[in-house]
Amino acid sequence: MAVSGTSGTSGTSGTSSSGVTGTTSGIANNFDQFLTLLTTQLKNQSPLDPLDTNQFTQQLVQFAGVEQQLKTNETLGSLLSLSAAGTATNAVGFIGSTITADGTTTRLANGKADWKVNMASAGTGTITIKNSSGSVVQTMTRTLTAGDQTFSWDGSTSLGTTAPDGEYSISIDAKNVLGESVTAKTQVSGVVDGVDFTSSIPMLKIGSITVPIDKVKSVVRGD
Repeated sequence: MAVSGTSGTSGTSGTSSSGVTGTTSGIANNFDQFLTLLTTQLKNQSPLDPLDTNQFTQQLVQFAGVEQQLKTNETLGSLLSLSAAGTATNAVGFIGSTITADGTTTRLANGKADWKVNMASAGTGTITIKNSSGSVVQTMTRTLTAGDQTFSWDGSTSLGTTAPDGEYSISIDAKNVLGESVTAKTQVSGVVDGVDFTSSIPMLKIGSITVPIDKVKSVVRGD
């Protein structure tokens, strides 16, 4: 916004131009300077080509609005950073606690692996257990009751051998007493021994098993 002037007003133009280039603070905090500039322009306007003061005022308002939006974005960024820091702090607080979360993978240790199963109604389920490579190690059919229950696996495979300790996943093809397909929800539990922050949602670590923090259903504090 260079200052316009009639012939012989070069001194005024220089003063106004200096005021514009010398500003280093925000637009919204320097309205006095812009008002001075506006007044100078009005004093030196050409009678044959008067300045549109309404348009100039609108520009000042727009400038202030832009700066306000930038400051709002900075504030939101700060709030998001604080929220992320709070989430990280809460996630670390899970270490040493036993959690129960939605999931299908748990650890077989000392010949035992447990899953919590929820059935909408009583029936039967064809249970398939796979190892960490995705290979089927055991398939069986079990009677399942309505509601929550625990399914335990002793590590025995379909070949009559014992599966080594490690991570195993379960899938259940469930049907009610009428033979209709129903959903069998599964949950896993274990002691949290670490937290992974590399993803957008903190991942709780149970050995090599990762559980998104938003999938946790219950927490029991360790001793």
